[in-house]
Amino acid sequence: MAQNIAPETTVNPSPSKNNSERAVSGRDSHSVTKRLQHELMTLMMSSDKGISAFPEGDNLFKWIGTLTGPVSTAYEGLTYRLSLEFPSSYPYSPPTVKFVSACFHPNVDLHGNICLDILKEKWSASYDVRSILLSIQSLLGEPNNDSPLNGHAAELWANQVAYKKHLHEHYKKVNGDGDSK
Repeated sequence: MAQNIAPETTVNPSPSKNNSERAVSGRDSHSVTKRLQHELMTLMMSSDKGISAFPEGDNLFKWIGTLTGPVSTAYEGLTYRLSLEFPSSYPYSPPTVKFVSACFHPNVDLHGNICLDILKEKWSASYDVRSILLSIQSLLGEPNNDSPLNGHAAELWANQVAYKKHLHEHYKKVNGDGDSK
């Protein structure tokens, strides 16, 4: 049976415990920083077409990614920006990845949230920024219509001519004429 204790009688944890916890946290942060620096170098050296990502300013835990639509899909010729935010528990927890550019897609909602299993329950510490961007780029041309976040896009997907027409009109309207074909 629990007892109520007056707040003034609660005992603060020992200062040495707080210091050791901070030291462990500092080591964890350092290992995440090293991992992200390594991933940045790997991404910069890769020859993957249509994907890139860099830290936003000096913050290694917030990146801006860019990807182009895959060739031979309705997204060919379109360019999208994404935000990637890495938790202090990365790579054991997935980053939060969202479209910054408006993206009309069955697995992307109006706020840029992405329904992709590797960013949720299928996350593995073996994934990196490169594999995330390649997966999202692939998702553009191969959506999972069984789990849509955008019902209208999912319905239109079956008719690729109508889908592409709507997609490009939407892209031009919200992102400017830019790279749209």
